[in-house]
Amino acid sequence: MKLLYFDCFSGISGDMTISSLLNHGIDVEKFKEELKGLSLEGYELVFGTAKKNGIAANTFKVIYDDHHHHHRNMKDIEDIINKSLLNEDVKCLSLKIFRNLADAESKIHGLPPDEVHFHEVGAVDSIIDIVSTAILINMISPDRIIFSSLPVGYGFVNSEHGLIPVPAPATMELLKDIPVYDNGVKAELVTPTGAAIARTIANEFGPLPEVKISSIGYGAGVKDFEIPNVLRTVIGTVDEKK
Repeated sequence: MKLLYFDCFSGISGDMTISSLLNHGIDVEKFKEELKGLSLEGYELVFGTAKKNGIAANTFKVIYDDHHHHHRNMKDIEDIINKSLLNEDVKCLSLKIFRNLADAESKIHGLPPDEVHFHEVGAVDSIIDIVSTAILINMISPDRIIFSSLPVGYGFVNSEHGLIPVPAPATMELLKDIPVYDNGVKAELVTPTGAAIARTIANEFGPLPEVKISSIGYGAGVKDFEIPNVLRTVIGTVDEKK
């Protein structure tokens, strides 16, 4: 059985997820071709590398025109994805992630899910992050996905509503029933997009089981901390009986 394990010792975000998953023998040109099916314009993908505490890791960034950065509601997101040329599995997983995010935002803002405006998450880069994650999961096609417990960090972060606590309220909502802890880093370690990805794709949360490892991926976050700001993913085979 093919296992995909997310070792989130420094949290998780959309760009960290993509850059880490790209380490696993992914054909980048095929990935970019798949993403073109989204039919969004005005953006450029930048692939690179960085070192975090001596660990070489991939980086992934979306550069886009400012006029493409605007609020979208769930109906807008659904229209973009449903009218795309993405395959049905990718469409389905992308929409599940967005719907989990919409449900969390609706509870925080006291609005029906369809009326929630995604603010930053409605921007082109966040749509790309979520759809790209769905594409990569589809390309890797794991039988089982396990996440480690998630370190959430602490402090405050700027948002369109002003300063809000870490974890952000929507992130905290998404982390219900998921094991979390404070690792002492004063920063936002789990973004709303990262929390929505974890909530949607994880089959379970816990330590790495007995596994024969075939590949390891490191995806770097933007900031530097006292610990390596990377997301480590592991692919391997496990005995179905275990």
